[in-house]
Amino acid sequence: MSFKKIASAFSLLFILGLVALFFAKQQIDDYLTFPRIDKTQLITVSEGSHYTGLGDEFLAQSIVADLRWWKIIGKLRPELTQIRSGTYQIKEGASLEDILLIINTGKEFQFKVTFIEGSTFKEWLAIIEEAEYLQPLQKSEKELLDELGIPHAKLEGLLFPETYHYRANMSAYKIIKKAYQHQLTVLNKLWDEREAGLPYKTPYEALIMASIIEKESGLSDDRDKISSVFVNRLRIGMRLQTDPTVIYGMGERYDGRIRSKDLREKTAYNTYRIDGLPPTPIAMPSEAALYATLHPAKTKFLYFVSKGDGTSYFSKNLKEHNRAVQKYILGK
Repeated sequence: MSFKKIASAFSLLFILGLVALFFAKQQIDDYLTFPRIDKTQLITVSEGSHYTGLGDEFLAQSIVADLRWWKIIGKLRPELTQIRSGTYQIKEGASLEDILLIINTGKEFQFKVTFIEGSTFKEWLAIIEEAEYLQPLQKSEKELLDELGIPHAKLEGLLFPETYHYRANMSAYKIIKKAYQHQLTVLNKLWDEREAGLPYKTPYEALIMASIIEKESGLSDDRDKISSVFVNRLRIGMRLQTDPTVIYGMGERYDGRIRSKDLREKTAYNTYRIDGLPPTPIAMPSEAALYATLHPAKTKFLYFVSKGDGTSYFSKNLKEHNRAVQKYILGK
């Protein structure tokens, strides 16, 4: 065979090789970019997982129909093989390349759990129990208090109500700890900036009052005036007489109504029967309630009653208050 024919044969083989590589590359690209997810979902990559094993998991989950190109991709695209464990959100229409890029970043999906202002520790426990991918507390309230070094009888009031984000399988204890540290930071800052002459000896007493104001205030604009009512009462030795404390003291017995006998019952929290503040907060107060507690309005109000629209009517004496009760509560 002449040199010309040999050269021609090699040229043909080279061209055929290029064509084969082109089609192989096209198939790999199609394999990587073809949409695999028909609806947004979470994918969990177990601790210790590797690229080869992940392919088997994807095959079992029908994310891929076969593994023909899996090993080749591992060789040609090594940047896609740095598998990191965790739980990731994969959005609808994601391709295999999209999935692998997300898993390679290690940026896990952030779950969230929300605790509203004025909620109780009991309600927090129920929310934590229902939260998906969140490990339960596995500690009693007493154990939590000891673990956090809290010198009080309850966690009530000591946790900051807001939305917390967490990764899959994180312990709920971390949220409790973060919420406590946040509330402590806010409380101490506001305590240092408080107005002079308030009838609270410690930040904890202010926290107790803030929890009451939180439960009493339907409208944020009223918080400082409600605060002034309670400050004025404390200054003259008048009982607080606030229904939320009665409800808290009733515990499981509360069925949505407060009866005359409930107001007469002497519990540690019934401020119709006890002097001063109850022994602990009755809910988790917001920063706004804490601020109002430590910056009350300057008033001579001693009473207030809900007007039914989220606002309150304030009175300086019992006669005026009774008229307001007749109008706004009894509808007379």
